[in-house]
Amino acid sequence: MHRLLSRQIKHFLGETTNQPPEFVAFLAAVNDAYKTADADREIVERSLNLMSKELNDANAGLRNELAEHERTELALQKEKDDQRALIKKLEAAQNQLMQSEKLASIGQLAAGVAHEINNPIGFVYSNLGSLEKYIQDAFEMLDLYEQAEVAITDNEILRKLKTAKNKLDIVFIKDDLRALMNESKDGITRVKNIVQNLKDFSHVDIVEQWHFTNLHNGIDSTLNIVNNEIKYKANVVRNYGVIPEIECLSSQLNQVFMNILVNASHAIEEQGTITISTGQNNDEIWIEITDTGSGIPPQNLQKIFDPFFTTKPVGKGTGLGLSLSYGIIQKHHGRIEVHSIVGKGSTFKVCLPIKQPESV
Repeated sequence: MHRLLSRQIKHFLGETTNQPPEFVAFLAAVNDAYKTADADREIVERSLNLMSKELNDANAGLRNELAEHERTELALQKEKDDQRALIKKLEAAQNQLMQSEKLASIGQLAAGVAHEINNPIGFVYSNLGSLEKYIQDAFEMLDLYEQAEVAITDNEILRKLKTAKNKLDIVFIKDDLRALMNESKDGITRVKNIVQNLKDFSHVDIVEQWHFTNLHNGIDSTLNIVNNEIKYKANVVRNYGVIPEIECLSSQLNQVFMNILVNASHAIEEQGTITISTGQNNDEIWIEITDTGSGIPPQNLQKIFDPFFTTKPVGKGTGLGLSLSYGIIQKHHGRIEVHSIVGKGSTFKVCLPIKQPESV
């Protein structure tokens, strides 16, 4: 008898064994119904379990497909981001290459102009030296003639000499000639210095290979080149320390100094100071260029080395100067640091190794 039916009979009828046949038949039918219900329940449970398993498997499959779809989307997004970053780098590299080629062309042009000017300047400078000596000799001869006047007894000749001296104003000519010679020599010397600065800046006398040089000379040459950009807005203070010669591409470093100095000048609205300091720290040297300009807002400090970033008006800047400078310093295995306070000014610090790694 079914366990549930047996418990119910014991609960309501007790342990009696004498039961009417009709009741016994009824109990047998109920017992069969219980067994049939259990069998049906088991079938339903098995069906439900099977359906539940199938649903769980289907849900798991869907979750896996969804996760795979998300991974694919993330991978595609990353690939797109990488492609955009690569395109940006390629554009920056292309523009830096164009800028470098332009600078190289300017350097070659400056070198050609410097070379072409240097030869005639050499002639003029040498001829001025000879002319100065000849004039001095002529003045000495004139002095002797003046001393010999007292020995002339012919009144007519003395009269002609006096008339000629007054007409020519020999005293004025002698003084003015000396002044003209000094001014001419000073002018030609300044032209020679400009030509030499052009040559030093473009470094045309040396094939552009890694070589050892003193950066003070490059900074001074660069200052002379950009003097017209700076002199009306800032006083330049040189606090040069003792630094050794370093292994570098000097013309490229001169370009870095020029970019920083010109930016410092542009940051000064009226009149200010640009201070250049140098020193050595273990195996590297450092150059600090500080201005008393308007400073750089904090939100722009992280962008100043990005290609094409500029706060200058349209037509005043390309946004490639500091980007190119950053690349040059990286090429030299150095670093460039910036500290700025709005309203007080900025400091650019360039640190460079004294000797380049063997792989250079």
